[in-house]
Amino acid sequence: MGDRIEISPQGDFTWNSLSGRSVRLTPTAIQSLSELERTWLQEVAFNRLHQDYDLGCQITIPKDGQKRKKSLRRKLDSLAKEKNKDKECIPQAFGMALSQVIANDRTQRQRQDSLRQDPPHREEHKDPSDLVSSILQFATKRSTNKELSSSNSSLSSTSETANESTSPNTPEAAPRARRRGGMSVDSITDLDDNQSRLLEALQLSLPAEAPSKKEKHRDKRLSLNPIYRQVPRLVDSCCQHLEKYGLQTVGIFRVGSSKKRVRQLREEFDRGVDVQLDEEHSVHDVAALLKEFLRDMPDPLLTKELYTAFINTMLLDCKEQRSATQLLVYLLPACNSDTLHRLLQFLSTVANHAHDSHDKDGQEVTGNKMTSLNLATIFGPNLLHKQKSSDKEFSVQSPARAEESTAVIAVLQRMIATFHSLFMVPPDLQNEVLMSLLETDPDVVDYLLRRKASHTRGKGPAQGQNNTPW
Repeated sequence: MGDRIEISPQGDFTWNSLSGRSVRLTPTAIQSLSELERTWLQEVAFNRLHQDYDLGCQITIPKDGQKRKKSLRRKLDSLAKEKNKDKECIPQAFGMALSQVIANDRTQRQRQDSLRQDPPHREEHKDPSDLVSSILQFATKRSTNKELSSSNSSLSSTSETANESTSPNTPEAAPRARRRGGMSVDSITDLDDNQSRLLEALQLSLPAEAPSKKEKHRDKRLSLNPIYRQVPRLVDSCCQHLEKYGLQTVGIFRVGSSKKRVRQLREEFDRGVDVQLDEEHSVHDVAALLKEFLRDMPDPLLTKELYTAFINTMLLDCKEQRSATQLLVYLLPACNSDTLHRLLQFLSTVANHAHDSHDKDGQEVTGNKMTSLNLATIFGPNLLHKQKSSDKEFSVQSPARAEESTAVIAVLQRMIATFHSLFMVPPDLQNEVLMSLLETDPDVVDYLLRRKASHTRGKGPAQGQNNTPW
């Protein structure tokens, strides 16, 4: 039995755990790292980029986009502006932060699982976001028929005992006016006391309403196991459908689609419908839907913060281009990294079927003609840009803009070509992560080493397990 964690002096990245077990670090897929390791990997990659590469620009670690949240008041105002529509729904997929799309997918999946296990017989089985939407619509209609006085415009006027609070995150001793839910909303002051408290509880439970920075820092828990793969349901569904039905379709992303059918699919995904894409759906419609989703993201998949850095990797020599690009990918939030991995996996598969070939019976199979260059030309501007440009801006490009567009295409083409190695984390970077953790949390490092050892033997936890918070 060892009494401390040691690293082998041979320089082969072999560690000895507290139990004396020897663990040699090997190239590992980033999705196999724990949430804690992935967070520290961002810091290690950030430092490595500044030390080893001169990209001629400022580099920052991108945020996950959760800061783009709507307050309850803004949601109410949005509903009021759309009151002419017969039905109103809060979009679940298009035009919102990637992390929020994934949170919506998770909520929808949990609701569907709950419905399958226990069909709804009572009102409380409804999805919280549906309840909020219905209450806000009710409040908006009533607010147009009733003049509200400013004296009763705060939800804090309702009384509440300590044992009535249903949210575990709500501080019992704090006055209601100081909580996230205790806000003044003129348009809903005519709700009765029970409805006001219900709305406050629901607001606290919504995933978009993140805690303050201080709360977030204090309550942050990072798992010591791999986190659940964070890929939007729409992206995965489209990729699976096209991999199954579209690999032999010539010009799969260039041939036009039905705008009506694409709009219908878009609306179904935005309503949270469990869309099942099958052979009845045109591959061109599904391809157009995937492009629309990526185009409408408020922040591109490769993030605006890293735009210049990715572009400037083209100024490096070939070997440095690859390693610098890999380090930049490590900086991406987990949801961006996982979604990029799924998309590049798909694009790589499409590119592998670009040319004519022969099947096992000797029959000629027509290629889809979508080479990595063609795919990068189509997807590059949607995945990597500083700001969305109008058609007029694209029609007349300056030489500098044209050069940037060429670089964007080259960056994505290289990513498609190096997809299999791009998301692998080499032993030296894993070693730096463990060394950083060892300074403050040796017990955590011991757990990670034991998990790596068991994973090497094929007995490790499945990807997505999230049982050990830290």
